Amino acid sequence: MKYKHALFLNPYIESTATSIMRLFPPTGLEYVATSAEDSVDKLTLLDLRYEEELCDTNKLLSFIQREIDIICVGIGWDRQFKEIRDLLNKMPDGIPLVVGGYKATEQVEELFQTCPKIDIIVRGEGEETIKEILKGMPLENILGISYRRADKVIHNGHRPLQDVDRIASPNRSLRKNKYHLTLNGINVANLEFDSVLSARGCPYSCKFCTFSLNPLGQKRNYAARHAESVVDEIEGLTAEAILFSDDNFFANIKRAEKICDLLIEKKIKKRFIAQARLEIAQHPKLLEKMVKTGFKILLIGIESPHDWILAQLNKGFDSATVRKSFTVLNGYPIYYHGYFIYGNIGETEKEMLYISTFAKEIGVDSITFQKLRIEKFSPLKELAVKTPGYHVTDRGELYSDMYSHPALKKIGKKIKFSFYRPLKLLKIACKFLRIKLFGFKDILSFLIASPLLLKSIITREIQKGRLGDSLKRIFIKNTA
Repeated sequence: MKYKHALFLNPYIESTATSIMRLFPPTGLEYVATSAEDSVDKLTLLDLRYEEELCDTNKLLSFIQREIDIICVGIGWDRQFKEIRDLLNKMPDGIPLVVGGYKATEQVEELFQTCPKIDIIVRGEGEETIKEILKGMPLENILGISYRRADKVIHNGHRPLQDVDRIASPNRSLRKNKYHLTLNGINVANLEFDSVLSARGCPYSCKFCTFSLNPLGQKRNYAARHAESVVDEIEGLTAEAILFSDDNFFANIKRAEKICDLLIEKKIKKRFIAQARLEIAQHPKLLEKMVKTGFKILLIGIESPHDWILAQLNKGFDSATVRKSFTVLNGYPIYYHGYFIYGNIGETEKEMLYISTFAKEIGVDSITFQKLRIEKFSPLKELAVKTPGYHVTDRGELYSDMYSHPALKKIGKKIKFSFYRPLKLLKIACKFLRIKLFGFKDILSFLIASPLLLKSIITREIQKGRLGDSLKRIFIKNTA
């Protein structure tokens, strides 16, 4: 073996991460690490969200210097991007540094410019590529990589995308921890979570989304694993709650039905979470099977209550379709979480604030709302540049002369506190009980942890100097 000990590192730090980031494993990195097992003498997978000791940079670097002879880092998201680049620039000299993941693929040139210690960037899917790197194949012969040679960056040709049924499922024994629901760093339920990737790519073309694109590589068209392989993987998992991390688990309705049928036939008792589109409401037979199978939560991209914005984003439906769909969906004991985007090109503050009202009207259980981002290869970039008064930062942050970053942040707070009133929080808790997402032991665990959780929330709000403001927003008036 060319390398004795390879480190596969998920570099996100819990101290600056949202609680939801701790809920599921770094699936993409686990896939690549699993494929690399036979190409190196020893392999260590580290998830810094759970490493209380090694999330200390000095201790991590000391461990690497002492144990590791090649470093492989997965960068999948924009969050903490600056902190991760700073960490990469502190890596020990003389140890090859390989970086991959969606964000790394998107920012190849930028990463090479800002992180001089990076030797190789793996573009797109890396299962086959990493094996050739670890075996010491000459870099010029490895497809799907960009690398340094002297003072130049060389981009090799694209690697053909692998048949999804030929890619080995993640080896969960590489993990050093289990994944549970934590809030403010406090474990509030015994329920163990895991994720399963049953398909790659997305058949849709929403203009705000670039996840189906592989910049400097290929677009991954929708490709699904056979239903039997998906169910076999689930059957071997210890976790009680499973997230299907596909962009849309229900892109192929017949396949989704078959997976449900197999899970029921094998009497596999799990609680499932999946991403879906509104079209799922058109399939009552499947919805009934989903309830019987154990589907508890659907994550649905609604994006906007306004038809002109939905058209701008190329969502493929209008607000009337949203209302009609939720009239159907709310007849099933499933928890619905809606995703919204605000700060769209041409959107007024009044239109942004209507998100909360619309979400209540359609009966969605909870919402997440994010400011519109214009990623490097986004189809919306041309529109943003051509629209007077709008600007896009190097990080893809959209703002305008009318709505600055601070102004958009204030609007986001208004949306949040307008939707999440005390009665809504009570309804959310009741819905979780109704759909039986949590068992008796989980509820007991939450009750025991509640005093400590409440204390941590109050402490955090005091430290940020916003306790009084938050209390006013929740119980009295939602002010700016």
